[in-house]
Amino acid sequence: MATLDEITKEKERVGEALARVDAQRNKLADQLKELEAAERVLARYGTDTRAAKTVSARTPRTATKGAAPARGRGQRATAAAKPTGGKHGSSNLSDRVLALATGKTQQEIAAACKGARANHVGAALSRHKRAGHIEERDGKLYATHSAGAEQHAAA
Repeated sequence: MATLDEITKEKERVGEALARVDAQRNKLADQLKELEAAERVLARYGTDTRAAKTVSARTPRTATKGAAPARGRGQRATAAAKPTGGKHGSSNLSDRVLALATGKTQQEIAAACKGARANHVGAALSRHKRAGHIEERDGKLYATHSAGAEQHAAA
């Protein structure tokens, strides 16, 4: 009977070890999925993230916020805080982004669009990329020829 008890204990010990190994495998599989997702994002949005981090670290917060008055949560913007052109502000930003796409990086374009939020500049760039007005080569953005001709015709 002692041998049977030893076998049972050994079986339990091996079962617990297998459970620990299985839990570790699941944890590592989840981490691998997260790393693969991060790799896809980095491949899509740029090759060198260190440059983006250093640029944002050097940019003072007050310069990016502008002179907008502080508002409480849930309060609407007053007429003074809104752009003077109303809805034309976004198309104006879109036109500025398209005009600045002359071999500059996304960070350089965002810096050149003073007073515009970086995520708005990024959204405008994404729309132009999807529409085929801007293409990316070697990490730099270039306006396609047809987009430039359309912009001159509109002016």
